[in-house]
Amino acid sequence: MTLGDKLRSLRSIEGSLRGLNRPMTQSEVVKAMKKELGRGLSQAYLSQIENGARPHMTNTSRELLARFFRVYPGFLVDDPPGYSRELQSALRMADPTVDAWLYAGADQFSVDPELAHAILAIADKDDSRAALLLLGEILRTPGLAERLSEVLQPRPLVGSGHPPPPIQN
Repeated sequence: MTLGDKLRSLRSIEGSLRGLNRPMTQSEVVKAMKKELGRGLSQAYLSQIENGARPHMTNTSRELLARFFRVYPGFLVDDPPGYSRELQSALRMADPTVDAWLYAGADQFSVDPELAHAILAIADKDDSRAALLLLGEILRTPGLAERLSEVLQPRPLVGSGHPPPPIQN
């Protein structure tokens, strides 16, 4: 996949995440970058990258695009010659989409730092899809979530920590 293909795909994903139900235009990306990151690229520069007229970009440009689309900067390069998408599983191809969705979710819940931190912890996993599937299985297994919660986040003990005596009539 070329860098241009990746950027077009990311614009499509970002448009969906923002509720546009269509890919973001290059101009919308440029405006959103400036608004959200305080700086950005020109639409002409973004067009040149997408169309292959500028096969390499500066590290600064790569970092800005990676921050905006919430992907690893290393994702924003052409795939090596001979690389075939068929060699990757369909599940692995979904990871950039899942990660972008998670990073966007963390931003939406910035008023709840504990939740935002938990979402980012999943997004930062090498296989965030597997982490979400595991969470789903934990929640589907009766009583497991409660047991794990007690072990991982124990409640403070009240009094001696012993259960109260039975009530006598």
